[in-house]
Amino acid sequence: MTTPAGTAPFRFFPLQVARTRRLGPSLVRVTFTGAGDEDLKGFASGGRDQSLSLFLPHPGQPEPVMPPLDDGDLYAALGAWRAMPDDVRAVMRSYTVREQRLTGDGGTEVDIDFAVHEDGGPACRWAQGASEGDRVVVLGPAVETNTGVRFQLPEDADEVLIWGDETALPAASAILEWLPAGTRAQVWLEVPHAGDRLEPRTAADATVTWLVRDEGAPPAVEAVRAAEVTGAAPYVWIAGESGAVKALRRHFVNERGFDRRRVTFVGYWRKGLSEDALREAPEAGTEADPDNDGGQVAL
Repeated sequence: MTTPAGTAPFRFFPLQVARTRRLGPSLVRVTFTGAGDEDLKGFASGGRDQSLSLFLPHPGQPEPVMPPLDDGDLYAALGAWRAMPDDVRAVMRSYTVREQRLTGDGGTEVDIDFAVHEDGGPACRWAQGASEGDRVVVLGPAVETNTGVRFQLPEDADEVLIWGDETALPAASAILEWLPAGTRAQVWLEVPHAGDRLEPRTAADATVTWLVRDEGAPPAVEAVRAAEVTGAAPYVWIAGESGAVKALRRHFVNERGFDRRRVTFVGYWRKGLSEDALREAPEAGTEADPDNDGGQVAL
């Protein structure tokens, strides 16, 4: 099925690395521009937890190996990509758009933050070795209103509750920057090390609690269970390791009696599983949307 040009909510964009920056022990920011002058034209992030699919080269490849991408047929292109040998076709991982902005010369830049660790997989290794000019491809948003934005604040919400680990920190930070001024929010951000704490910018009336695992932070549910929720119509967004996400969702829905329709939950990763294995897990569509995003998990 071919989607008419100009109407598809997602498109392929060839990108290249402009620069990288270490944000903390577990976080690397990679800033991308178009591989050509027009390659980022039409990229339109919806902000918040906007997701995209990132296609990376295998070691030794100068750029990701992809099928022809110029006919506008996303389904055919993805099918052709899946049909390629695993050790040849581009490595695909899901990430969050941390920020999109215009540059002084009228160009566009896109930031993606990677959670990295010593025993990480291909995306983690790529991010730690990325340098200016390295090429990638993304399947990203071409319209701001798209299904890759999962944080959807109800009009009547009078309190926002957010939990995320280091893989969800970029999305949580972008959400906090987006929240309208004065919005009451309680936020729990779990990171491995104290140096990973990146205080978010926000106009919201937000209380941010950092849960640092190196400092003996309590489990996610224990930390959240102790909180008093005063809003009559709260909205919840939880994302990160799928086991913690599952436990937190049960806490909000079963223990606190929240309307499950007002609890947005996304399993970005699962202990012991790569993203490929997570997508194939039988329960993936329940605790981790197989078309998800995750934005930040580096596997």
